[in-house]
Amino acid sequence: MAERLLFDVLVIGSGASGLAAAVSADRAGARVAVATKGSLQSCNSAKAQGGIQASFGDDDSPEQHAEDVWKSSHETADRALVEVLTGEAKGAVHWLEELGVEFTRENGGYRLARCGGATRKRLLQVGDRTGHAITTGLREAWESGAGISFPKSPLTSLEPAENGWRARCGEHDIDAGAVVLAAGGRCYREAEERGELSTNHPGATGEVTRIALDLGAEARDLDALQYHPNGGAWPPNMQGYSIPETTRAYGAVLLNKGGEEFTDSLGPRDAVSQAIFDEVERGNGVETPDGRPAVLLDTTRIPEADAEVSLPYMLRRYRSAGIDPLAEPIYTYPVLHYQNGGLVIDTDAETTLEGMFACGEIAGGTHGRNRMMGNSLLECCVFGRRAGAAAAEKARS
Repeated sequence: MAERLLFDVLVIGSGASGLAAAVSADRAGARVAVATKGSLQSCNSAKAQGGIQASFGDDDSPEQHAEDVWKSSHETADRALVEVLTGEAKGAVHWLEELGVEFTRENGGYRLARCGGATRKRLLQVGDRTGHAITTGLREAWESGAGISFPKSPLTSLEPAENGWRARCGEHDIDAGAVVLAAGGRCYREAEERGELSTNHPGATGEVTRIALDLGAEARDLDALQYHPNGGAWPPNMQGYSIPETTRAYGAVLLNKGGEEFTDSLGPRDAVSQAIFDEVERGNGVETPDGRPAVLLDTTRIPEADAEVSLPYMLRRYRSAGIDPLAEPIYTYPVLHYQNGGLVIDTDAETTLEGMFACGEIAGGTHGRNRMMGNSLLECCVFGRRAGAAAAEKARS
């Protein structure tokens, strides 16, 4: 019989939200464990490229950021969660900087870009590998603390216990006063079932959400899956790659086969994706060399100086395949990207089940039925920190 392990807080998942929760709970004095399906490095968060939103601009505010979120969600987001998200954005960025994340700067301040659905420039970046930088900083902070990691230990069962929760993670039996679910969404599995491409890590298959639902946790908007408007369509090594939306922030536009702009390239994600689908359906798309539907993203309009600073990883990947995005337009088509809905949470990230918290993509409400880019990494950090602190407090009570 396996030894039963005792912790105050058990975190399921090691993406940005799980690591933020774990670091927060550890620094609150809790005994913390992180269990994850694969390695600690295996997550969607590390693949996030575009950036993280926060209202640092002189013409911006948390209230304006919140209004943009509300409008982009088509007025379906939870306003209380949105106000927390945008109100704590700058604090989350400074916290990440304390952990060693170095955001791109210019002219004495942050280099800010305007992303789809935003009315102001508020997207901070670390080149075009922002998620990698954030997860690296969080993971190093977690590994320097007192917590224990259980890699390659997927959650297979969870049940209420006398003083919290009892979990089976891989070969480990774990009792914890509180549990934080941060296992992400299900878009990789959905894409496989639909025969489509996805930007997601292969671990994004949704089992943990199902476990929570079977326990009686409430959910919302689980049907609202998001397409990234600019998936790579060609060459083969770029298929399923999420072309950073910052390409459009720095001047790239979407073109049909006639070289005409057919949509607002800086519109909300769902609107831009649907416009691409519609244009192709009308017969105005193009075809990749291997016969896939696509439109063109005219990246030749991006100033080289902007591209070298904010899109170096994208340039390197395309150029390694013999294509220079600054010299020719690239093929693009929407790819399945993000689970907008998820478990219902309150402003402390607690689900409708006492002592069970959720943060990151597995949680619903913050984005409503349509997420703006740059708010997923922000949500991970803001609500991950809240979840970790609240879970630590719950375990002590």
